[in-house]
Amino acid sequence: MSPSTAAVPGSSIIRGARSDAESRAVAAAIAIPAVVVQSKGHGHAGTAMAMAPLAHVLFHRVLRHNPADPEWEGRDRFILSAGHASLLLYTQLHLSGYDLDLSDIAMSRTLGARTPGHPELGVTPGVEMSTGPLGQGFASAIGLAISLRRDESLHDAHEGVWGADVFTLAGDGCLQEGVSAEAASLAGALGVDNLVAIWDDNRITIDGPTDLAFSENVRERFRAYGWRVLDIVDFHDLDEIERILTVARERTGQPTLVAVRSVIASPSTSIEGTSAAHAGALGELETANVLATLGFSPDSTLTTLVDDSVREVTRETQSRGVDLHRKWQEREELWRAHHPQLAHRRDELMLSAPLRMPPAVSAAVESALDAVTRTDIETPTATRKTNGAVIAALASKGVLFGGSADLSGSTNVAIPGDAVSASHPEGDFIHFGIREHAMAAILSGIALHGLWRPYGSTYLAFSDYQRPSIRLAALMNLPTTYIYTHDSVAVGEDGPTHQPVEQIASLRTVPGLSVIRPADAAEVVSAWRAVLSGPASPVAFVLSRQDVPALPPRENLDDKVRQGAYVVWQHGEGDDIALIATGSEVALILESAREIARDGTAVRVISMPCVEWFEHADSEWRQSVLPDAIRARVAVEAGRGDVWYRWVGLNGRVVGIDEFGESGSGSEVLARKGITVSAVVSAARETLAATASA
Repeated sequence: MSPSTAAVPGSSIIRGARSDAESRAVAAAIAIPAVVVQSKGHGHAGTAMAMAPLAHVLFHRVLRHNPADPEWEGRDRFILSAGHASLLLYTQLHLSGYDLDLSDIAMSRTLGARTPGHPELGVTPGVEMSTGPLGQGFASAIGLAISLRRDESLHDAHEGVWGADVFTLAGDGCLQEGVSAEAASLAGALGVDNLVAIWDDNRITIDGPTDLAFSENVRERFRAYGWRVLDIVDFHDLDEIERILTVARERTGQPTLVAVRSVIASPSTSIEGTSAAHAGALGELETANVLATLGFSPDSTLTTLVDDSVREVTRETQSRGVDLHRKWQEREELWRAHHPQLAHRRDELMLSAPLRMPPAVSAAVESALDAVTRTDIETPTATRKTNGAVIAALASKGVLFGGSADLSGSTNVAIPGDAVSASHPEGDFIHFGIREHAMAAILSGIALHGLWRPYGSTYLAFSDYQRPSIRLAALMNLPTTYIYTHDSVAVGEDGPTHQPVEQIASLRTVPGLSVIRPADAAEVVSAWRAVLSGPASPVAFVLSRQDVPALPPRENLDDKVRQGAYVVWQHGEGDDIALIATGSEVALILESAREIARDGTAVRVISMPCVEWFEHADSEWRQSVLPDAIRARVAVEAGRGDVWYRWVGLNGRVVGIDEFGESGSGSEVLARKGITVSAVVSAARETLAATASA
């Protein structure tokens, strides 16, 4: 190698650069993570270093994006499933011209920084999703691709406006997590061909080589799923990377896995290819060696790494993005002129899009909900049945998109129409198969697209399979809707494996998740009105398998349910004792209250369909429903009672179920577990006595 060639940073390892400046830009992108992590003593540099050439090609040659408008609807999406490599993403966002400075990168992993330790939606411009828990980004990318492909199929009319692609970068850890297997299997079955999953095949995990616990042939596994598999052999060859990624985005009827055989932390001679490269600083000497190998001064800083030549070549991506955006706008104008009905329909969806603050509720949607109200609220009926009528009504108006984990008939979310398939991407609903975890992650991807409110259904006992995805949806404030039926031991004969006990209480511990357990058909419809018109956030509907009685007529029920709790009935002033319940137990406490009232006790019955909404109601409303002066309180719910002690106080009582159920009829199991009128009345007498003597 001649001295002149060696003097160009990056030229010793980077191949296929179009100029010396591009070679230096890629070398700088490799060096930045090493320098940042060394300066802090913590962080993840290894993957960010190894994947820097690929990320450079992706952001500067392949992705359709506009750094000046991160929310441009026509953009491709990139999700970093291997979220620990956040410096990889932050570096490319900065170099591409997003509103992110080198100082922001230097501040990564510090309190209040715009560059948190793992990517977070809404914190860093250009970040499409919060990631970090492995496999979640991969699975949600599939949901995003499904939704974008449906949008294209329904609205594009071959005009090239709504045809965005989704790229995701996953590591060995992502592909070991079960959620990625579930999601990849479904993606193959549905032929999601606007998806490119890039697999960093570095064969290293924290404990050591992947072959400690991972011996499968990943390429053949994905082929068996129905994916196309491509290989990048030289992870430092920019032209090879570009060629393979360009082929990968071609629509072939299959999702594509691009396998990149990389070496973690390359070009570090001492720790590359080892588990030591996953996290932590390289060390002062080794960082200097990496810089020298790349052709930089060993004492280089971020500002000297990113010199004028680097900025000049990488900021060409800004002008490229503006040009791509302009041409897209021209196509969009033609699309609107040629297909005004499609444009109007899509615009209507955007007006009610759940990510708007707040979304609009169209007259058509209100009419659909009114129709459900007229037909379902006056006779005893299972709340799952009424909810199913709402799902069908809203889906017919194009507001919802989702499906069930192989339980649509039982959870009552079956709707007319055709399912999404490889040949029918515009389908009305998704058969998720027996994949509860992937379903929840895919719902997040649909929500990230933003055009439809996603829903998915299963039995409440199986919500535990979904917790990592629910948690991320809550972290991102996504408007995902989880439909859970068979809500208590009243499930009956299927026994304790299918009878939820701890699930409702557990779901209520997730910050930002609203858990809604309606007492009757009317509450179901009112709760949906509140959800559709409220700010973006995830909700879980918890619904009964068994019929529940219709409660007495209530005025202004929509407003009352929106506040989370309200007084259903009271005797006298209702100021001696308050009985509180959710779901099917509201009818139980109403019967109990009438018995208690026979001796003149002023009792009130409170339905609290959503604890979280009541917590956020204003104090005046909370006091009108549950005034401090009422110290005798009983809360009743057919599950663990942990949350209710906040509302009943030290002298109150909770009637709940703190042990697993049994196999038998629902009414028999409820009685065996103490969810009875006599148990409620007894608890009421106890708390009345306790408060009287206190």
